Amino acid sequence: MLGLMQDRPLLISSLIEHAAHYHPKAEIVSKTCEGTIYRSNYAGLRSRAAKLARALIKLGIGPGDRVATLAWNTHRHMELYFAVSGIGAVLHTVNPRLFPEQIDYIINHAENRVLLFDITFADLVHKLRPNLTTVEHVVAMTDGAHLPAQPLGCLSYETLVEAEDDILDWPVFDERTASSLCYTSGTTGNPKGVLYSHRSTILHSFVACANDGLKLCSSDSVLLVVPLFHVNAWGIPYAAAMCGAKVVLPGPALDGKSIFELASQEGCNFSLGVPTVWLGLFKYIEENPALDLSAIKLDRVVVGGSAAPRSIIEKFRSIFGTFVIHAWGMSETSPLGSIGNLLPVHRDLPVTEQVSVQCKQGRAIYGVELRIVDEDGTPLPHDGASAGNLMVRGPWVAAGYFKGEGGAVLDAEGWFATGDVATIDPDGYIQITDRSKDVIKSGGEWISSIDLENVAVAHPAVQEAAVIGLPHPKWQERPLLVVVRKPDTDPAREDILDYMSVRVAKWWLPDDVVFVNELPHTATGKLQKTKLRELFKDHALPN
Repeated sequence: MLGLMQDRPLLISSLIEHAAHYHPKAEIVSKTCEGTIYRSNYAGLRSRAAKLARALIKLGIGPGDRVATLAWNTHRHMELYFAVSGIGAVLHTVNPRLFPEQIDYIINHAENRVLLFDITFADLVHKLRPNLTTVEHVVAMTDGAHLPAQPLGCLSYETLVEAEDDILDWPVFDERTASSLCYTSGTTGNPKGVLYSHRSTILHSFVACANDGLKLCSSDSVLLVVPLFHVNAWGIPYAAAMCGAKVVLPGPALDGKSIFELASQEGCNFSLGVPTVWLGLFKYIEENPALDLSAIKLDRVVVGGSAAPRSIIEKFRSIFGTFVIHAWGMSETSPLGSIGNLLPVHRDLPVTEQVSVQCKQGRAIYGVELRIVDEDGTPLPHDGASAGNLMVRGPWVAAGYFKGEGGAVLDAEGWFATGDVATIDPDGYIQITDRSKDVIKSGGEWISSIDLENVAVAHPAVQEAAVIGLPHPKWQERPLLVVVRKPDTDPAREDILDYMSVRVAKWWLPDDVVFVNELPHTATGKLQKTKLRELFKDHALPN
């Protein structure tokens, strides 16, 4: 027997319609790439998103077509979140921090038909354009007065919007329809696409608004520091529309001064970002002792992307009285997988013990199942001591990659292997202890050790190379390159780095190079990076 409830599809268009009808005056504030402050509200966001949707339809965009962005956190980028998905197309947010060759690969692999970009990326798009074989239209996200000379023939975002009206009945379709696409950072081989659905996105948004989730509500003023190109800004644009929260978008300015000023001016009480951003904020505060710290009203901050150092949690609490919500996730989990709120049993603990709980990556939220297994796949106890491979499953967890890249990703019981090694304590809090893949996480972004090694070995004087991550006070981890020279050669550190500098993204470049006579290997010839990490654990990276 089936229930007698209405079966309405869960679609992203319903979020912006709800926000426009029930929270029309809730603000959307944005710094722009033109250097101005833009102010609107959900009624205005809905109107412009509808106009943009009509413009995209006129450009020939229809259901299933991919639309790419190379853009910062601005009102225009947020409008695209609703306009593209609302008509059944797929929003593909591209990370502009990737190396151009990776961006080239990603855009072509996704077969994007339209590319929209902020004017700060005009030169990059101009260089990429000849190789983007599927892109039919290039749109600069600006007005006619700021249209860049390059790339030639690009359209103006504002011109497209102004030519349309906002009368639009959003199409209704299956809630399992693809809504957005984000690519992993290509830690092993080429980047792989994670394809989200309308259903998964709506369900994920409910958790962000839940009291045991991120507690997002209509009373919040959200400073959205996490990039809109980073796993859909952790789902906040959708969740904010669901509950009617004010959203403040910092544009391209993510330095400590800009964040401090914007948070104080807009009365932001909630923010989200990777640890590197918060380290920059505290550095600005330390260098400017005359600042009025009472102007910052942050009551909670989400830290994710990399493990939150204890010092960040303690500083937020002592300086602003801010509670840090430590969260864990990945592109494949939309990204919320666990959230670090305290339980009632923790409320009366001393502050130091509360912070110890906050340093963990939180507990599974409803909709997500977590478990740890040994190398044979046998489940391990949740005793806080047993460490195993972290597995996850749920309605907003990837079941595979776009175009089938990487083959099957789920085991026989539907579990996804995260690549992390963790413990889970009796209260359900996870603690990430290691990563099964030798990737380096710098400022919330992955760096592939394998890719760096392949570039280094291509140097004519390098016999063998290995890359490991070392702790860094600002970036959490930075790469160290360990090199075995070829016989009768004597390359210097600078020779190797200069060679690599034109072959990898600048922020991927190793912080240091050390030379050794040989690298440790297993009996099967594999590099023993655990030994390398132990050998160089006290190595001091250059400032």
